[in-house]
Amino acid sequence: MRACFLLCAAVSLSAQAPPATRTDSVTEVIHGVKIADPYRWLEDQTSPQTRAWIEQQNAYARSLLDKIPDREAIRKRLSELMRFDDTRTPVPAGGRTFFLRRAADQEQATLYVREGGKDRVLVAPADRNTSLELMDVTPDGKLLAYGQRQGGQDEVAVTLLDLESGKELPDKLPRGRYSSVALRPDRKGFFYGRHTDADRVFYHPLGADPAQDHQIFGEGYNAEYFISPTISEDGRYLTIHVEHGSAADEGEIHVQDLAAGGPIQPVVRGIPARFFGEVAGGTLFVQTNWKAPNGRMLAIDLKNPAPEHWREIVPNGPDAIEHFSLAAGKVFVTCVHNVSSLTHIFSPDGKRLGHLPLPAPIGTAGGLSGQWGGKEAFFRFESFQTPPSVWRYDPVAGTTTPWAEPEVPLDARRLELKQVWYASKDGTKVPMFLLYRKGIKLDGSNPVFLTGYGGFTISMTPAYSAQAALWAERGGVFAVPSLRGGGEFGEKWHLAGMRATKQNVFDDFIAAAEWLVQSGYTSPARLGIYGGSNGGLLVGAALTQQPGLFRAVVCTYPLLDMLRYDQFLVAKWWVPEYGSASDPEQFKWLYAYSPYQHVKAGVKYPAVLFVTGDSDTRVAPLHARKMAALMQASTASGLPVLLRYDIHAGHSRGEALGAQIDERADTLSFLWWQLTGR
Repeated sequence: MRACFLLCAAVSLSAQAPPATRTDSVTEVIHGVKIADPYRWLEDQTSPQTRAWIEQQNAYARSLLDKIPDREAIRKRLSELMRFDDTRTPVPAGGRTFFLRRAADQEQATLYVREGGKDRVLVAPADRNTSLELMDVTPDGKLLAYGQRQGGQDEVAVTLLDLESGKELPDKLPRGRYSSVALRPDRKGFFYGRHTDADRVFYHPLGADPAQDHQIFGEGYNAEYFISPTISEDGRYLTIHVEHGSAADEGEIHVQDLAAGGPIQPVVRGIPARFFGEVAGGTLFVQTNWKAPNGRMLAIDLKNPAPEHWREIVPNGPDAIEHFSLAAGKVFVTCVHNVSSLTHIFSPDGKRLGHLPLPAPIGTAGGLSGQWGGKEAFFRFESFQTPPSVWRYDPVAGTTTPWAEPEVPLDARRLELKQVWYASKDGTKVPMFLLYRKGIKLDGSNPVFLTGYGGFTISMTPAYSAQAALWAERGGVFAVPSLRGGGEFGEKWHLAGMRATKQNVFDDFIAAAEWLVQSGYTSPARLGIYGGSNGGLLVGAALTQQPGLFRAVVCTYPLLDMLRYDQFLVAKWWVPEYGSASDPEQFKWLYAYSPYQHVKAGVKYPAVLFVTGDSDTRVAPLHARKMAALMQASTASGLPVLLRYDIHAGHSRGEALGAQIDERADTLSFLWWQLTGR
């Protein structure tokens, strides 16, 4: 009876048919395979036909989402859990501390400086759709560069602020995609990486016309390469990083001695491994997975940088190195230990000095900031039910103290966080975090919110989630498996879930769902999945490969047409991770799982909510548009297939907080409605 009620409730609310979408007889032959693409016309985002179709889809989606019984209650609780004083990791410079903070009652963060114990506003956002980004500040704290972003776009416009006069400089960079901005400590100019057709590095002398900026590096690199410049704290060395796409399967580091005025010289080149470095005290400290699948740290003397003189200061260990930071004359190396952060502290010559004291054993420590010649360091820490807090580390005392601790109305004592291990299809053991209300009954009736990512070496360590807390409070189970393709267990884990082995990621996710059912946590009628970006590809593959295993799917800002993805926006960066259909062998991998090509007419698919918007300038919104149209025409389940499309929404999450709350209210209430009937 209960299952019948759930189905009837869902169907009655979705009785209205979706808008009709025209189909075209577009076909092409790729490496001998005939491929139909009936909704290719929806790739044109600006055409009147596409815009009219988007309006119809939004009206249809709102006609259902706005009627979900629990939507307003969910939105109210989300607002309580998301509206808190959120402070980003501060940057100390010249006796001042710079940071972004969004107060609980604000829609966007404001840029502040703390000096003499007092906070002062430097820049406030122009409106609710404009977000700020602190891009760089000179070591003396006298010159600052910040970016302004519209909605969820990746592109920013860059402005320089003179901290002595409080005035903006005329040296502005127009709206664009910048990999980094590196201010010279002498305040004579700055370097920046900009992506147009490919990444290039430019130099801008202060007072000159930015349109005349000179390109200094990047010629010969195509759009698959990511290039970014940085400057050492003492201003002597310019470092340029080159990564072969998002997989970074081959990294380069080039250095220029600015004091000597010499040419840009390669220090690392031609080695098929990941390299990232930072200069301090004339030494280039480098994180790499070269001959070290879990990563190691090298020290390179820039006066004698030949490979035979490289010194290993942190060896490959049992835990994967996620990132490192230099501050207060020490090297901080953050590893992933049991899928949580653990930060080791080393001297410059590799002597182990202990661990960074973290507020809790399970959670995520954000990138640590501080000056090499300074006497303090800052970092952020969070967990599933603990919002991000900022902590100050005193290297002399070896202690951490809270610098900014937000308060949220959440009783974490009522919730239980558990880590389990399950076997994937090929027998590989995969860990998974579960968050739920204490006293849960394993009777198969719990609504489950299952999410994952599995790609780009991104580790799914515990991070604060209002969605997770709300779901668990309501009696549901929030589940996050550490899928292959991520960085939780080093480069071997990453390689096991990319390119030709990408199907392992989907197998891991499907196995997590099956384990949750077999272990009594839930049933297919109570199982919902959620994923964004590469995670959108994940849930798209899961719903087309195992449609009967899930009741509802939320697919946000997704990649779905993997045969054409690399033809749009910046997607060529991802070819080293996924491959490209232009290559016959790689076409086979992609065609085998590409969700858009595996939707079949007459299949009883789960209820699906696609989410995207015009301001996604990273993953083209056409993926969600085409997939929504195809699934609406194909599903035989009678369950809704909706497209939520917001012109301000995008990958950077730069939308106003209220807009973010509205989006999460829609996605959570959609899942809750489908899994519980409420």
